[in-house]
Amino acid sequence: MRIAFMGTPDFAVPALHALHQADHEIVAVYCQPARPAGRGRKIRPCAVQQAAEALNIPVYAPLKLKKQPEEFEKFKALNLDVAVVAAYGLILPFEMLTTPRLGCLNIHASLLPRWRGASPIQSAIWAGDEQSGVSIMKMDVGLDTGDVYLEDSLPITAQTTAQSLHDDLSALGGKLIVQTLNNLATNPSLIATPQPEKGMIYARQLTKEDGKIDWNLSAKEIDQQIRALTPWPGTYTKFDGSLLKVTKATPSQDKSSAMAGTVTQTSNRLLVTCGDHNRIELLEVQLAGKKAMSVQDFLRGNTLNSGTILGL
Repeated sequence: MRIAFMGTPDFAVPALHALHQADHEIVAVYCQPARPAGRGRKIRPCAVQQAAEALNIPVYAPLKLKKQPEEFEKFKALNLDVAVVAAYGLILPFEMLTTPRLGCLNIHASLLPRWRGASPIQSAIWAGDEQSGVSIMKMDVGLDTGDVYLEDSLPITAQTTAQSLHDDLSALGGKLIVQTLNNLATNPSLIATPQPEKGMIYARQLTKEDGKIDWNLSAKEIDQQIRALTPWPGTYTKFDGSLLKVTKATPSQDKSSAMAGTVTQTSNRLLVTCGDHNRIELLEVQLAGKKAMSVQDFLRGNTLNSGTILGL
């Protein structure tokens, strides 16, 4: 098929590669403009642009699409069978949604209608869901409200992190979009399934404030928060007047009657009492301006005594 691919972050790259390997004709890639990134704030093209350039596919990076007649005419001139969208970051106006022969298909990282919106991967882990997945949706003007052609699920375990789920769903999205296009090639009149209203919930845009750990919550809830919000926006607590990021932790079998947030240091281990009197063990932490390090390395250069209360 003749395709325009629209995506920006590394989540979208496996789908671009999968479509290319399936011998579809990718005539254009749309992505967000290159922006400053990293400590040096150097201008850096996004992951999708880098991948597209390596495949010698023309790249378009408009600042916006709404009320941009020149951009619409350029898009229309591509004479597309379909546009594939994966974490692009710009809203497509109605006239663009309806221009390709088969419309625009979105690779969404949840089992719709649960977790429509901006942070489906993190939200599923944070909420304690037992599964996530990918939905291939025909886009309409609503926010992730379109009919679904195909979906598949993956389990969320006690070891699942935002990064591991991101990577697994990214690969699954590439597989499912190729399968969906094969189905449409065989049957162009294939009808997608409308989303049910029951079970609908939105995954809001996350902020840095979401990462603040409330030690009054249960150990399970805090563990879910840490696994969901690492690496971004990251989870943190206050320690000795500074912020201490918690980048890896695990629930412990130990119980404690101490106040929530109270630290217990045993050998090279740091355990923190939670609101349900269960403890969570800190495995990896990060001080401001420094790299993440194991708790053992942290304790070689820092003191965090038993009885210290985090978060105050």
